[in-house]
Amino acid sequence: MERIIAGKTAAQWQAEYPIITRLMRGEETLWPNPKRRPIEQARAACPLTMADIEDAAARLARFAPYFCEAFPETRATGGLLESPLVEIPRMKARLNAALPGRLMIKLDSRLPVSGSIKARGGIYEVLKTAEDIAAAHGMLPPGQDYTVFASEAMRALLSGYSVAVGSTGNLGLSIGIMSAKLGFSATVHMSADARQWKKDMLREKGVRVIEYASDYSAAVAQGRREAQGDPTCHFVDDENSQTLFLGYAVAALRLRDQLKAQGIAVDAEHPLCVYLPCGVGGGPGGVAFGLRQVFGDDVHCWFAEPTHACCMLLGMATGAHNRLCVQDFGIDNRTIADGLAVGRASGFVGRLMEPFIDGCYTLRDAHMSRLLFELFDAERIALEPSALAGMAGPAKLRALGALPAHMEQGTHIVWATGGGMVPPEEMRKYIDEGRRQLSEQQQ
Repeated sequence: MERIIAGKTAAQWQAEYPIITRLMRGEETLWPNPKRRPIEQARAACPLTMADIEDAAARLARFAPYFCEAFPETRATGGLLESPLVEIPRMKARLNAALPGRLMIKLDSRLPVSGSIKARGGIYEVLKTAEDIAAAHGMLPPGQDYTVFASEAMRALLSGYSVAVGSTGNLGLSIGIMSAKLGFSATVHMSADARQWKKDMLREKGVRVIEYASDYSAAVAQGRREAQGDPTCHFVDDENSQTLFLGYAVAALRLRDQLKAQGIAVDAEHPLCVYLPCGVGGGPGGVAFGLRQVFGDDVHCWFAEPTHACCMLLGMATGAHNRLCVQDFGIDNRTIADGLAVGRASGFVGRLMEPFIDGCYTLRDAHMSRLLFELFDAERIALEPSALAGMAGPAKLRALGALPAHMEQGTHIVWATGGGMVPPEEMRKYIDEGRRQLSEQQQ
């Protein structure tokens, strides 16, 4: 008897949604979202608002003095965790010199503390947890300087609490590093996809790492179960956390200021296209949500996934969201993009983002690998493979005629999600593999 998946057989799902067959074949696929709505309609359907993003930004600002003290590398930005926005004209020439609009890269790979986009949502959730505990114990009277979080008294308080998370790697790094720094007992449940160096780094920071032979979803589920039995443990739920989501969304306010500082307009005649690597969805979802709040209908956001871990495209194209996983259709969820190796997308993010994003696309591992080498060769920017998923977006949209009008006056931004903490020997392997893949393609 054929297995039933969320009420239907695999064949029935394929018949109703032919795009699934393309995903099963491992084809690079672009899916425009028919449910995207004008910003006022999208806002009306959403429980979160700009006020929620501004509240998150204010919390990060309160912690800025603490970061200046605890992490001296953040003093140049006044204690804010932020990354550069730079133009990459030589990479644009590699992709397609005739590509309309300017091509830029948002280097979250250089975010302080944990070297990836997870330094936004992950660190934010740890900070909010610490703030809530400190306030409940009377350690944050009005006007309190947040450098108190670097004190021994605060560390002693927080040492009675723990933080746990399930991760493929980068979220675990941000949660583990920040939690341990504040004094929490930290546990990271790592899926089989996680790189060994990430596990080693966490253990060196005093973080408990539990390894699994299975994938991301199993690591999250086990972490959630373990935390539920401990009232002093805060579990960072990457699949369902509104706090994580809002921490990521603050990036939109920062990007607005960076674009303004560089004299780059965003309006109907100067559209903005942003390409975001997507795993479970929290990071790209939060950023895209914030960008739509800030720029309205003048910004166009696309999620990028590996062909073998295309969970968000699968969930959004069918409307089934987290009721489906890629393994239901024989897709193995194995990819060099360890940060994106997720088989089941966040239902919370997928449903919330239905009216906000323009669509999703997939690309093969070899494509990501070639782009990694091309970017390094052209611009001397070194990223981990998952951070290159967005780089394919501009050319894909152009080839399918999916770019917005006036794009010749617009801006493409590729969100480089990680790579800043990759050990040099590991990065060299990535670059060499990309060179090999490009050489094979050219033969």
